[in-house]
Amino acid sequence: MTNDKLDKARHSLAHLLASAILELYPDTLVTLGPSIDTGFYYDFEFKSPVSEKDFEKIEKVMRKHAKAWQGFVGTDVSHEEAKKIFAGNPYKLELIEGIKEKGEQITTYKSGDFVDLCRGGHVDDMGVIPMDSWKLDRVAGAYWRGDEKNKMLTRIYGLAFETKEDLDAYLLQQEEAKKRDHRKIGKELKLFTISELVGPGLPLLQPNGMIIREEIEDYLWKLHKNKGYQRIWSPHLAKKDLYETSGHAAKFGEELFRVKGGEEDFFMKPMNCPHHMQIFADNQFSYRDMPVRYFEPATVYRYEKAGQLSGLTRVRSITQDDGHLFCRVSQIGQEVSTIVEIIKEFFTTMGMMDGYWVRLSVRGDDKSKYLGDDDVWEKAESALEKAAKENNLNYKIGRDEAAFYGPKLDFMFKDAIGREWQLSTIQCDFNLPEKFNLSFTNEKGEQERPVVIHRAISGSLERFMGVMIEHYAGNFPLWLSPVQVKVIPVRMNHNEYAKKVYDMLIEKDIRAEFDDEDSNLGGKVRDAKNQKMPYWIVIGDKEIEVDKVTLESRDNGQLGQISKEELVSKLLEEITNKK
Repeated sequence: MTNDKLDKARHSLAHLLASAILELYPDTLVTLGPSIDTGFYYDFEFKSPVSEKDFEKIEKVMRKHAKAWQGFVGTDVSHEEAKKIFAGNPYKLELIEGIKEKGEQITTYKSGDFVDLCRGGHVDDMGVIPMDSWKLDRVAGAYWRGDEKNKMLTRIYGLAFETKEDLDAYLLQQEEAKKRDHRKIGKELKLFTISELVGPGLPLLQPNGMIIREEIEDYLWKLHKNKGYQRIWSPHLAKKDLYETSGHAAKFGEELFRVKGGEEDFFMKPMNCPHHMQIFADNQFSYRDMPVRYFEPATVYRYEKAGQLSGLTRVRSITQDDGHLFCRVSQIGQEVSTIVEIIKEFFTTMGMMDGYWVRLSVRGDDKSKYLGDDDVWEKAESALEKAAKENNLNYKIGRDEAAFYGPKLDFMFKDAIGREWQLSTIQCDFNLPEKFNLSFTNEKGEQERPVVIHRAISGSLERFMGVMIEHYAGNFPLWLSPVQVKVIPVRMNHNEYAKKVYDMLIEKDIRAEFDDEDSNLGGKVRDAKNQKMPYWIVIGDKEIEVDKVTLESRDNGQLGQISKEELVSKLLEEITNKK
């Protein structure tokens, strides 16, 4: 199947699910059921609870209906006709009123005895959908239309793929994902803590987690500092006037955290951009200074709904590896190429460049939705596409997917088990320079408006850490590992020599741990393995006799005896080159 056909198949299965539910639970109210990336879902208001234990009988009815359905018959109906068809269902009646207000045609689709309010997009014949290529997946709660002020409904998710083999591969991937769950590994390795007293979505990094975060942050700065970037800092809150000027107050609405300071109103910052605009504005730049490049890994705050929060990957305190460049339109291409170079080096190090792709998001036909002159947009879109070609990016054009303030490049990377993550982004912005009246002096002595390029390499550091924990399954490469090597004396009488080795490693800035407990050697080694340490060294009579250590590797097993100097050289070379 093509993507379009698969999407239609998934949407058709959502109808099939709703029809089966109504046969088994006739007093149920059906609401909405779209296709999604892995299958479909449908939201219901049940009179009595339904759980995953009921899936077998629901699937049985679905398969019975699928055999009887020939296809989908669409019918345009009037507002009054639609109200009669769905009388008694307040959810459908609300949708009908919404369609009427927009002045759009109301359409129903019928299959067998089931009629649904729908815009279309179905298979012509249910027979083209292999009955072993889909299954019901899970039950979840979902507010009507995603608004927590509305009634909580029951959402039933289904998985649907082109073939049974594709479905099986996805299920295998999900099993592997459970083993790699960053929340589970994060707890086992003491990387981060979620405290109910602090609040959901506000993770606390433990010492081990902070080491990983600092290593990532330091590496990001290393990739930027020789490319003209300057580090800056901005506070965590600002007067509401700043965000009213920038437009973020209107854009983020209820997602903003409001703070009262005496008689003044403040917001916890949802974005770093407005602060950076103020730093630029407080300087007198000329064309000779352009581009101006700012770098700040700063924490912003947004009120994400509690049900959407998850470990590190969906939080309310979001540390962006943020960068803003102020440049001329003619400089966009070169600046984008520099950012792409950084992205490629960063994700090559992380082992995620295989199978990546980039979405070049541009304007659609309705130009009124976007801010800025046609000429500037055309130059920016052309510069982004030229940069994508010159850097050999595997890109696809996403028409009508640009931000309202400019086109962008979004980078999609696959982790070790094939899941796709949108991480890096490069965005052109004509909106904020206009709102804050930014300018620099050009060659003619006139004031010229800069273009702002927003860029993030890792996305948010919290989410990226969550992705990395799962990508590596906690088996971090040596340079990222909280503890890089564990020193294990066999018996207490070996502690003195082992301590000297440990001190030598610490002196060389190698993160080491010294296990001087009077306990079984096997238990000490097992602990190193359970903590997923890259290396451990064992020191006993033989090692002391020849003034060496026995090195063992998490990934390559026992590496044999080496001198202390060889040990340091090997570890430092691996750390420095981020192998």
